[in-house]
Amino acid sequence: MKTKISRLTKNIRFIIASSVAVGAISTSPVFAQETENTESIIVTGTRMTDRSAADSPVPVDIISGEDFRQNSSADVQDLLRTAVPSFNINSQPISDAATIVRPANLRGLSPDHVLVLVNGKRRHRGSIISFLGGGISDGAQGVDISAIPSMALKQVEVLRDGASSQYGSDAIAGVLNFILKDDSEGFEVVTRYGSTYEGDGNNYTIAANAGLPLGDSGFVNLTAEIRDVEGTLRSVVRGDSQGMIDAGYLPAADFQTINSYTSEYSQYWGQPDVEDDVKLFINSAFEINEHAEVYLFGNYGERAVTGGFFYRNPLTEGAQRGGVYRGPTVDPLTGLASDEGVHSVLVGDLDGLGNGGSCIAGIPIGGVGNVTPDPTFLAQVTADNNCFSFIETIPGGFVPRFGGNNEDQSIAVGVRGEVNVGSGLRYDLSAQQGSNKTDFYIRNTINASMGPDTPRDFVPGGQEQTETQFNLDLVYDLDVGFDSDLSIAFGAEYREEEFDLFAGDAASYELGVLASQGFSSSSNGFGGFPASFTSSQDSTAFYVDVEADITEQLTLQAAVRAEDFSEFGNTTDFKVAGIFHVTDDIRIRGAISTGFHAPTAGQANITNVTTQNVQGVLVDQGTLPLSSAAGQLGANFIDSLGNGRPELGPEDAKNFSIGVGFNLADTTWTIDYYNIELTNRVALGANVDFLDALNFADSTGANYGSVSAALTGLDSQGVIDRNNFIGLDDLAEFRFFSNSFDTTTTGIDVVGNINFEFMGGDSGITIAANYNKTEVDSLGTVNPIGSGRVAALEDLLPNIRGNVSWNHTQGEYRTLLRASYYGGWDDTGNGVNGIGAEVLIDVQVAYQFSDQLEFVAGVDNLLDTYPQENPGALGSGQLYSESSPFGFNGGTWYLQARFTY
Repeated sequence: MKTKISRLTKNIRFIIASSVAVGAISTSPVFAQETENTESIIVTGTRMTDRSAADSPVPVDIISGEDFRQNSSADVQDLLRTAVPSFNINSQPISDAATIVRPANLRGLSPDHVLVLVNGKRRHRGSIISFLGGGISDGAQGVDISAIPSMALKQVEVLRDGASSQYGSDAIAGVLNFILKDDSEGFEVVTRYGSTYEGDGNNYTIAANAGLPLGDSGFVNLTAEIRDVEGTLRSVVRGDSQGMIDAGYLPAADFQTINSYTSEYSQYWGQPDVEDDVKLFINSAFEINEHAEVYLFGNYGERAVTGGFFYRNPLTEGAQRGGVYRGPTVDPLTGLASDEGVHSVLVGDLDGLGNGGSCIAGIPIGGVGNVTPDPTFLAQVTADNNCFSFIETIPGGFVPRFGGNNEDQSIAVGVRGEVNVGSGLRYDLSAQQGSNKTDFYIRNTINASMGPDTPRDFVPGGQEQTETQFNLDLVYDLDVGFDSDLSIAFGAEYREEEFDLFAGDAASYELGVLASQGFSSSSNGFGGFPASFTSSQDSTAFYVDVEADITEQLTLQAAVRAEDFSEFGNTTDFKVAGIFHVTDDIRIRGAISTGFHAPTAGQANITNVTTQNVQGVLVDQGTLPLSSAAGQLGANFIDSLGNGRPELGPEDAKNFSIGVGFNLADTTWTIDYYNIELTNRVALGANVDFLDALNFADSTGANYGSVSAALTGLDSQGVIDRNNFIGLDDLAEFRFFSNSFDTTTTGIDVVGNINFEFMGGDSGITIAANYNKTEVDSLGTVNPIGSGRVAALEDLLPNIRGNVSWNHTQGEYRTLLRASYYGGWDDTGNGVNGIGAEVLIDVQVAYQFSDQLEFVAGVDNLLDTYPQENPGALGSGQLYSESSPFGFNGGTWYLQARFTY
């Protein structure tokens, strides 16, 4: 696998370097692809060449590259949040791998339900499966949109309707089509620096774009961006930490040693650190003759993202970290196990139970605040080389620091043109490959089962998603007597996706000498993958898409697509849409369609164990593939409950939309209603008690009291092979990817544009609002989702979002004033309901110093608005909810310089 990706990386870098060289020696003038009235002509959701957004049967928003570059953030996802009210994205401070690739939502649905295109071609998925996705994105494997630099964009087209019959899997909530710049001349560089009002989160971006001619009939457009974002801190000192400090237990006060990141808090919350964020993009085309051109586009990017995990408490009763510090109840006089005793610090026997010398079961805890380990027993354990407790080496507890190095790359090549057949047969033949790879690291943690020999830093392995795709798209215009030619588009697609999991270093998954004594195996917080594996699936699709202006007033569109998946069978989907111009200023449009989302190879085969805070207690929750030994054991247990056996296949969607567009004086407005019914949604079901499943598998009626004991016992009976369960010793609950629940999402989008002259300058006001509501119709029967997931799906995101932006240009000055409204929402993760609405104000002032140089200053969240404070902040140190729809960093400012030539 490494050889394959290394070759792809080298190829992409070679192509980019070659393109620069070719462009540099080309001297003849060239005209890039030009379309009259570029701002209104769209290519998304239609195969016609002259369709405008205003005449589209379905709503399509156009966001120009200039609109992006006038915003404050350099992250494309944050820019989309301000431009598209139904698009949601937030920071992921303690979300395992979701911290590295942030999951985004459109219309409150999963990241899996929005299709992402670049230049009209399907973009490959990210390597991250969001196991901790806040309830809405749980289990999703979406596209890493942040790998696309805003500087590379000519425009973004947002199709707000189902389009699976046109594009295939995932096009349920809509389609995002990122169209790259195609300029053959010009140079632009932007530098930006910013920070928060609090003085943290410092960030900078340097981006450049160059258009170069390729001979006299082609172009090469290159974009490069480097970016760095420092983390923020929005925490309070945890109550259990403060309790130990107040009781005089001084190791608990050494926060820097505990978390290796900050001396202010034991556990920290905030935006993660993003380092060495580099993005390179190329877009190019060359006309072979007047009827054909070859094209190429692709990218290479890399970055490192690092954040913190939960605090591992060493002493506080009820909060001690199991598998590391929490020992049995012991007699305070002997240190031996006793049901009537006190809580203790776990002690391990390094030469094995029953071999050589013996050790006490646990160091009794008492004293002031009930957080002091008995000094006599502690000294006894420390002096005995055969006995060990982590209170000896890590007395204050610890906070793992987790992150990943992410690498993203793609290459697409093709030839398009027209064959002189009849009225002309347009064609586009293309091939592409893309991959996204993440190599994980976790530091300042332990493999508890290794005792004193544990490393503190681990490489738990990595994940990679690779997709290869071949497309043939044909369009033929036929005169059948309509007001326009009948556009008949048809084509085929072959797509293969591969998910690779790479084993971690041996210590990250090792079953150490203490594994059978209650000490957890694997790197604590994110266990290493014990073995590498590859899973793949492929699909073949055929489609027909017809569209025509039947009369001057009526346009109709119909599409059907059949797709066959190697792992999940076949599906056929359709779409019918139309628009009727009542007058020149009033139009009515509507669409009805079916769609689907096929599970990814990663979702079907991944094993993952994460640590979550459940009612103040850290527990390990795992995702098991149905095909694994652990998965089959779990499936047998679920089947025994009488509701059936878990299965995994495509989910189905039905979309309906109707809307109206109208012009009123110098303003334009669109209002669209949508209804999306999703059945058999692919989901991580409710958590099932792992110990119950293990006890079910035991035919002797042993009724084990711990997972570790059950695994040891079942292995000795020959029921399981313990090596197939490495890393699951401390697993409390498990769940599957399976077809489960049903939902209905309804909403209304309102978009308005007002252009006018003001004080001798040009002004424009854009109004965009969205009402969105998701209701869970069925929890599922075989592996139903839990009440917490239901609450998140229905109430975590605001039902109402909107913004009003006022742009004004006068002479050398340009200003932006934007108000963003976020309706009420429920913090379902912390159990805080009824959080009120907020309005955030952003301002920007730009000065055109010369024809080439512009200076910009701006403030986001001018009034320094924060979400409601978490009433349970002392429990985990989380001052503000990580699920806040507008973040938790407060006000930010930035300065920018832009040079064009």
